Amino acid sequence: MVQAIINFGDHEDRILTIVKGKYGLKNKSEAVNLLIGKYGEEILEPKLRPEYAEKIRKIQKGKHVKFKDISDLRRQIGG
Repeated sequence: MVQAIINFGDHEDRILTIVKGKYGLKNKSEAVNLLIGKYGEEILEPKLRPEYAEKIRKIQKGKHVKFKDISDLRRQIGG
């Protein structure tokens, strides 16, 4: 276990107190861990957009898109 001293502003402290009460946690440390666990996955491993997932499936099936040059590729992906 790692210990850290963290300084929160009044607003952040109120949010932790609300989270602590809402989920019946023992202390604000548990509230911080809950928030990190809940939002960590969302930040680090965002879900694929449906259209991107479909492109991946097509690639896996062998349906590839050919491009003449890099500018053609950029137009296709919107870059």
